[in-house]
Amino acid sequence: MAHDDDIALLRAADPVPRDGARFHGRALPAHAERQLNLLLADAPAARRRPVRQVRRLVWGIEMVSLAVAAALALVLAGSSTPAAAAPRPLVLRAGSTPQPLDRIADRAAAAAAAGGAPRLRQGTHVRTWSLAMASGPGASPPVTLPEERVTRWRADGSSTELVVATDPRHPGRPVIADGPDGPRTVADGKVLSDRSYPPSWGTAPPRSRPPHTPGALRAYLAELGHPGDRTPLTGTGELLDAVAMLQRHWTPGARESAALARILADADGLHPAGAVTDRLGRTGQAYVYETTGLRRMLILDPASGAVIGLEDMVTTSDRTYGLKAGDVLSYSAWLR
Repeated sequence: MAHDDDIALLRAADPVPRDGARFHGRALPAHAERQLNLLLADAPAARRRPVRQVRRLVWGIEMVSLAVAAALALVLAGSSTPAAAAPRPLVLRAGSTPQPLDRIADRAAAAAAAGGAPRLRQGTHVRTWSLAMASGPGASPPVTLPEERVTRWRADGSSTELVVATDPRHPGRPVIADGPDGPRTVADGKVLSDRSYPPSWGTAPPRSRPPHTPGALRAYLAELGHPGDRTPLTGTGELLDAVAMLQRHWTPGARESAALARILADADGLHPAGAVTDRLGRTGQAYVYETTGLRRMLILDPASGAVIGLEDMVTTSDRTYGLKAGDVLSYSAWLR
């Protein structure tokens, strides 16, 4: 959840970046962008106990709305890439047969044992949508800032990050091509930032390399969810948060995906729901976890067990913030 300190930092942000970032077009000041990324991209870590905390679930709504308003004014003013309305929830394919997670885990393990490809890779390629709202008279309607982000690490520990605003007029069309020469923009997505970072190393998750056996990976995910201690994850909601955090730093390989599928197969309350076509046009198997007021849909590649998507949707209306049952709070679509 955001705090007053975050908003003060946004308001006082220095318009001249000092961290070596390279910007194209009108982008957020460095400090403001870091805060926005914390509020939007890293928000799943705060989503632990819905609906009693729907207000917390949408990330300290009043505070986030200020950050998003600043982002929209600075990033999208005069741009051909406007903020988009929240996407509709994904719809299960009529008549599709739900596949048990045990079956997916067995299939993923067989695929990993047969060839071992693809390999684990540090860095990610992801499309995200994140809802931000405000309450009270005259409040702006909910908005979404859709982004596509590619992070890549080099052998010397340095990294690059390219972030673009996706084009709402062409939903599902990737705007970053991640080729052998590195990521480059395609189509007409607006570049928000193009950064290079100096070498950085760490021995704890998420910097340390994820293991590829279920027991060791479960412990790794627990440390992601509870940094600095060895407290086990307390439920499926925390497990899904940790999975999303893992996928924001690493692209799992075949062995890691197989281990993760086995962990998910053992999770309580994660039910097979059927086939779904995600927002990038890919076919996946959906697994749903519901708590009071919130539905979380995890999407797996049925052949490899790889996590390709996660959608959070409210199932209970909240008039204070204009939330309606069926509104999507966030969605991530991971690419390889």
